[in-house]
Amino acid sequence: MEAIAKLNNVPTSPRKMRLVADLVRGQRVNNALSILKFEPRVGAAKLEKLLLSAIANWQHKNEDVQLEEADLYVKMIKVDSGKMLKRLRPAPQGRAHRIRKRSNHVTLVVDSFNEVVAEAAESNESDNNK
Repeated sequence: MEAIAKLNNVPTSPRKMRLVADLVRGQRVNNALSILKFEPRVGAAKLEKLLLSAIANWQHKNEDVQLEEADLYVKMIKVDSGKMLKRLRPAPQGRAHRIRKRSNHVTLVVDSFNEVVAEAAESNESDNNK
């Protein structure tokens, strides 16, 4: 059973956030939290908080399952471009240059690794029986 957490309008460029997101994609939750805790890049703190929120969402959905037994991992993390603030900066000879202050939207999905392995085994068995 997967759980989703979303973070909208983060005032960081999507490119910078994707660099941090690539570090934790597919990792176990404990490993991902330790990576984000010691990562010096800008988006790491926000992604750590988002991952903790996704874990809390998973716990709320699956109250009967222990968190340690679930063996959660980051199933999907997606960084999309958000709204862009356009500003003008003075340039030489009376001109102006446009400054684009970018933002992004992050979607994070965590899932139980044990269920994925069980589902894959069941699908393999059904394929073999055909």
